[in-house]
Amino acid sequence: MQVYLHSPMNSSKKAVERIQELMAQGMSSGQAIALVAEELRANHSGERIVARFEDEDE
Repeated sequence: MQVYLHSPMNSSKKAVERIQELMAQGMSSGQAIALVAEELRANHSGERIVARFEDEDE
């Protein structure tokens, strides 16, 4: 799975780390991505965030 977040680098890295953490706890990749996307929207500070998700398995 590759996750692309077009926002400041630090935010992107944190989002990827959060997704990986959730998956390590047993959450599916889809659920983890959805949760992190929801968290990003909830904490959005006005800058534009564009996300593209690609699943390598497909």
